[in-house]
Amino acid sequence: MTDLPRRHQRAKGPTAVRHGRLPRRRAVGTVMRILAAAVAVVAVSVGSVAAYAVWDVARSVKTGVVLATLPGHTKQAIPNVGAIQGGVNLLLTGTDSRSNLGGIYDSADEQDASTGEGNNDVTMLLHIAQDHKSAMVISFPRDLMVEIPDCPAPTGGGTVDGSSSAMFNTALSRGGLPCVVLTVEKLTGIDIPFAAVINFNGVSAMSNAIGGVTVCLATPVTDDFTTPPLDLPAGENTLVGDVALSFLRSRHGVGDGSDLGRISNQQVFLSALARKVVSGGVLGNPVQLYGLAKAAVENITPSDTLTNPTTLVEIALALKDTGLDNMVFMQYPAVTDPDDSNRVIVDDTAAQAINTALVNDQPVKLTGTTGRAAEDQAGTGTPTPAVPAAPDATAPATTAPAPGDTSTAPATTGPIELPSSITGQTAAQQTCTKGNN
Repeated sequence: MTDLPRRHQRAKGPTAVRHGRLPRRRAVGTVMRILAAAVAVVAVSVGSVAAYAVWDVARSVKTGVVLATLPGHTKQAIPNVGAIQGGVNLLLTGTDSRSNLGGIYDSADEQDASTGEGNNDVTMLLHIAQDHKSAMVISFPRDLMVEIPDCPAPTGGGTVDGSSSAMFNTALSRGGLPCVVLTVEKLTGIDIPFAAVINFNGVSAMSNAIGGVTVCLATPVTDDFTTPPLDLPAGENTLVGDVALSFLRSRHGVGDGSDLGRISNQQVFLSALARKVVSGGVLGNPVQLYGLAKAAVENITPSDTLTNPTTLVEIALALKDTGLDNMVFMQYPAVTDPDDSNRVIVDDTAAQAINTALVNDQPVKLTGTTGRAAEDQAGTGTPTPAVPAAPDATAPATTAPAPGDTSTAPATTGPIELPSSITGQTAAQQTCTKGNN
């Protein structure tokens, strides 16, 4: 009995019946040890799953593209992957190239449409504020006539000559991802340290990774020009895989059939995606989050600053506390090109307001409509926020810098009210796509 506690060693004779409780104490101790072991197993298992997820994503990453820098610009420091510090500027370019995609894209018609580097069919700039309290996603029209600066040649060294006026979507085929980045930096006046090119398969894979995105259609959407063709009924539709891709690429089936209509349709999808990622628990689920990262890195060509998959996850986590009403999707403002009705040019006054907000890291407030292919779920054309809108700006307006001007103007408090000619919506706004019927 020397192994027993001292209080039990004093028991003699009849009083020794107290020892009848020992098996229960041992049983409780055994249960606790089993529970502790179980917790340890679960902890190790979760850690192993997360570790495997990181390794599985890491082995899928392609070699990164080195981005160029405009004269007089410096790239901001790359955030520590353990915890994103400060703001983020990330440019995502969707290429229309069919090269090496396989499947339905191996047909002669698809290969004739676009191969090689391809054009930047879709280009979006994600700006996350320094304090992570606001974010903007700016879509640039593919038919926008812009100045494209000199760009490093994709192979063999040297330089690809720029142009004072060229279609924005030719930047990728001219000089690859660095040329698209340089063009947007020239246009907006900010430095962009993160960028990636995503192909058609990437869009499909990412929609699959989160179990699809549910969008609202005010009217049916049909488009025989997408691959696969679209034939979607009015109401709620959960889009996955190639159907999600066709929905995002559709021009003829939404709004007025223009690229600008397509942008507002994409914003319906993106706002629904943001609601699912933020409110649906994706950001709180490391396995699903790394699954999304894996789907991305398997189908993107990243800048050399994005080759660590954890960086993608940390950038996503920077949005965790932003709030859906503070995530603003907008189209870079444009008006019809007086020299070509099939092209658009920058609306300088409206664009300067966006440039000011970007350069000075200020939140913005939309005052215009949702665009050519979107309306609120009540069909009034004016979306109703799902959460209270940001308060009106109370400080004096600042002078907007011209494109390419990186000087910092005095900061204001509250969001900058954008001109009503700028279309878009917040992630909180419940909108529906209007079909082109």
